[in-house]
Amino acid sequence: MKKFKLGNIKIKKADPQQLTDKLLLLNLYITQGLTLFIGLIWILLQKRNPIDILNFPDSAQFLLWGLGLAGIMLVVDFLLTHIVPQDSMDDGGINELLFGRRPFWHIIIIAAMVAVCEELLFRGAIQHAFGPYWTSILFAVIHVRYLRHWIPTGWVFLSSYGLGYIYIHTGTLWAPILCHFLIDLFSGLVIRYRRES
Repeated sequence: MKKFKLGNIKIKKADPQQLTDKLLLLNLYITQGLTLFIGLIWILLQKRNPIDILNFPDSAQFLLWGLGLAGIMLVVDFLLTHIVPQDSMDDGGINELLFGRRPFWHIIIIAAMVAVCEELLFRGAIQHAFGPYWTSILFAVIHVRYLRHWIPTGWVFLSSYGLGYIYIHTGTLWAPILCHFLIDLFSGLVIRYRRES
């Protein structure tokens, strides 16, 4: 039997065009599952209850904050796509592969899953420990596909900081979850139906 050596593992940059749809979805679901798991463990290690963090607020004020920030972010994103050269906003084609042929219901599921998992980890756990600034730096870094260009990296940082701000202001994780969901949903639908037309 051949002995396994950790040094034999080689990490190569994947070309998005080599990814199959199943592999892309598997990668997405695994990474979001890990994000959720790490977020829950981190919150428990902080001696906090994840159920309390996800309690639905009594006031509907969080809706205004989530919708308002989502509206601002969508307008800025629209302006960036029309002002900045397209190659400066390139994510390597991952979003196009992820949403380009996806049915409407699946885009909703992906947007909801990503919003809940990422916000639970980043706003619910990491921001509680390090504050919105360092959380936003980490959030920008994990969106590695944008790191080749400073404009989308800066935009991801500012978006994360905005999500952190509305979390602090509203006191509920549902404000950034709603905003994150709407941004991903709208972006996914634009990619999906722009391609079709």
